[in-house]
Amino acid sequence: MGKSQDKMDHFSLSPVKTKRDPFCLLQCLLPYRFWVQQPELQDSLALLPSSLSPATMEEQLQSAAPATMVVRQLHDVESVLLPLLFFILICNSSMAMAQRRRTSDPGETAVAEAENLSAAIFCNQGLISMDNPKAPFEGITRDVKGRAACYKQDWKNGFLSGFRILAPTAYIVFASALPVIAFGEQLSRETDEKLSMVETLASTAICGIIHSIFGGQPLLIVGVAEPTIIMYTYLYSFAKATKAVGGDLYLAWAGWVCVWTAFLLFALAIFNACNIISKFTRISGELFGMLITVLFFQEAIKGVVGEFSVSKGEEPTSPLHQFNWLYTNGLLGVIFSFGLLCTALKSRKARSWRYSTGWLRSFTADYGVPLMVVLWTAMSFAIPSKIPSGVPRRLFSPLPWEPSSLYHWTVIKDMVRVPPLYILAAFLPALMVAGLYFFDHSVASQLAQQGEFNLKHPSAYHYDILVLGFMVLVCGLIGLPPSNGVLPQSPMHTKSLAVLKRQLLRKKMAKTAKESMQQQASSSEIYGKMHQVFIEMDRAPSTHSVDKELKNLRDAVMNSDGGKDKASFDPDKHIEAHLPVRVNEQRLSNFLQSLLVAACIAAMPAIKLIPTSVLWGYFAYMAVDSLPGNQFWERILLLFITPGRQYKVLEGDHASFVESVPFKSIALFTIFQFLYLLLCFGVTWIPIAGILFPLPFFILIPIRQHVMPKWFNPKHLKELDSAEYEEVPGAPQHDHGHSIREHSAGEESTMEVCDAEILDEYTTHRGELKLRTASTFSDDRRYQVHSEEEGRP
Repeated sequence: MGKSQDKMDHFSLSPVKTKRDPFCLLQCLLPYRFWVQQPELQDSLALLPSSLSPATMEEQLQSAAPATMVVRQLHDVESVLLPLLFFILICNSSMAMAQRRRTSDPGETAVAEAENLSAAIFCNQGLISMDNPKAPFEGITRDVKGRAACYKQDWKNGFLSGFRILAPTAYIVFASALPVIAFGEQLSRETDEKLSMVETLASTAICGIIHSIFGGQPLLIVGVAEPTIIMYTYLYSFAKATKAVGGDLYLAWAGWVCVWTAFLLFALAIFNACNIISKFTRISGELFGMLITVLFFQEAIKGVVGEFSVSKGEEPTSPLHQFNWLYTNGLLGVIFSFGLLCTALKSRKARSWRYSTGWLRSFTADYGVPLMVVLWTAMSFAIPSKIPSGVPRRLFSPLPWEPSSLYHWTVIKDMVRVPPLYILAAFLPALMVAGLYFFDHSVASQLAQQGEFNLKHPSAYHYDILVLGFMVLVCGLIGLPPSNGVLPQSPMHTKSLAVLKRQLLRKKMAKTAKESMQQQASSSEIYGKMHQVFIEMDRAPSTHSVDKELKNLRDAVMNSDGGKDKASFDPDKHIEAHLPVRVNEQRLSNFLQSLLVAACIAAMPAIKLIPTSVLWGYFAYMAVDSLPGNQFWERILLLFITPGRQYKVLEGDHASFVESVPFKSIALFTIFQFLYLLLCFGVTWIPIAGILFPLPFFILIPIRQHVMPKWFNPKHLKELDSAEYEEVPGAPQHDHGHSIREHSAGEESTMEVCDAEILDEYTTHRGELKLRTASTFSDDRRYQVHSEEEGRP
């Protein structure tokens, strides 16, 4: 009892603290009203000290009117805030009750409940903060409080996953390292080898370790991205053309740009600039993504064409640069580039293959791209021995321990040699870099914590921008290109952890259900035990939301109780079908993948064996792979479909705006977006002023908010610029009652179906007529090829 008593005294209220901090008052006082209403806790309440008795707490709550008035005056949301807090507390009751049953000392049980409820409030700080922060440092303070309550759990979740955490770690390390290697090669060519793959890998590893330990959102993956390569290319072009700076002081001057950028990011974080994240709508994100796609295609085409000519910095009189060997190198480059592109795209769709086992298909889909890089690299050594060793060309990079790779670590000594005028001038490109990083980092963070992932831990946009500022500062001082949040690796990381969490939940719940079925338990008992397992593993503060999410699973279990016409409950099948999305929110996978990226630096001798043409194919792969899911691209394709063939769109799964928005509005919106893309792409071609390419994206914010609503119907604009990707299932084939909305309501398009097309559907390639019969398989046997009865003698 002494130990319990000491722990309870820790929860005594400080009048001074509660008057100064209204949220602390609500956090401490509201749980007691919840306790009083629970008959199961009366024994525990009787053991509480007088200072914590329900009567005393009620008196303090009544006398807290001035403090609650502060909440009303500061936030003007008391009517929403209090019910929300009570809702969070009540939803945590099941976890508190379960812990009470496992604890023998009722006094410790009451304290444990207080700790759980208190942590639940702080861990859901994002829910408590109903309004945007306005005072300086307020957003950072909220983020730190919210994430601090979850920090220990972030590491605990990772270690409790055991060896299973290695699967998403390996998956994301390949997705992170390969682009960084490609960008390093691009940066080496654009900066005359001032920077190389060693620097891009080192930056990704160092920033990844910093962010995984100190960052707010551990699901966010950071790395050197294409926008950083573009900015550093422009910085080098300017420095090289300026006598006062020159190529020798390029990294020193870029360091000053990073210093200014860091201070600007600090200011954006301190003054809550992340409040405008909601202004970056789908049109901005899709335009930025499409611009990066176009730049990937541009780099791939330039690389393949460059295989037919002498590389920059090489001796033109070398025997390798004779026409016959240059032509051979170019042809091999085309073969390797297109070979990697085709096989990588094919391997990404391995999960839908009809052949092989499920495990092998999943492995090929997850790791097929790096395997294709290895495969085509191995094939590059299978060329005839008469071909010189320099054909095909391979990656060139200094080794990490060579002098050319060690210079950048001491670049801070050269920063004092930069003329003061150019130190001040570095502020101008820093404005663009800071805006670019703010936009790119925030969008990547948004996509890593989409609502569909059902994340339980709060976001930390303001604090993450502050951490980003420190990472940029560190990179600038040691001569590395900075890293920031990257796409699509960040949402890929979250998705891989959702799969891991789903596997853990499914395995434990299926095991519990089978044990209960062996014990002849009723349907309600089976569901109750599965529900209890889900609550314990999910650690969700809201049992109400869990009940809602498990409703379909509950119905599947209950429908199996009695009656021959009701389907029997199959734990493996029904749990897999009705299990809600959960993510294993932790920091360990991000930390481990950063260490593995650092290990790639030591593997540089092996990386240098990769042909450059394989990387051009990888650039093309990244461009093509980023197109599906981009509604801008889907709308561009829609413009090329004739009215008579538009019904084909409705036969497959399609975006909801196809049915709800007139075709004329879709066309005008897409044409505007395309013209704006050409403007953004054109800015990147301006020799020195190309560094301003992020500016059009910020100008687009007021255009979207104030100009476009005058051009489009607000309802149509909301559909076309929706924050979520809403998809509609396809209609039955040749269901001619549906059509895409045309220029005016009610106008139907004439379908264009030729006789030969119908004949092709009903005949084989050999000309045989297909005989179609109705399927006899039910839902329970949809995975069978033959029924069990057929196989019996």
